Amino acid sequence: MFIRLFDSALGRVRDDRGDVPGWVLVAVMTAGLVTALWLVADDQLTSILNRAITSVTRP
Repeated sequence: MFIRLFDSALGRVRDDRGDVPGWVLVAVMTAGLVTALWLVADDQLTSILNRAITSVTRP
């Protein structure tokens, strides 16, 4: 019984190698979203970061 269960689980692992093109698509889309947000909100993000750094460094 244990050998049959192990063989079944091993067979599933061998068959499930992952979807490489899907992961590539997710990575490319994430990079595209970050780039689009950066282009649109660059000034706002810079001012938020500057204010945060100033509030921490002020005595």
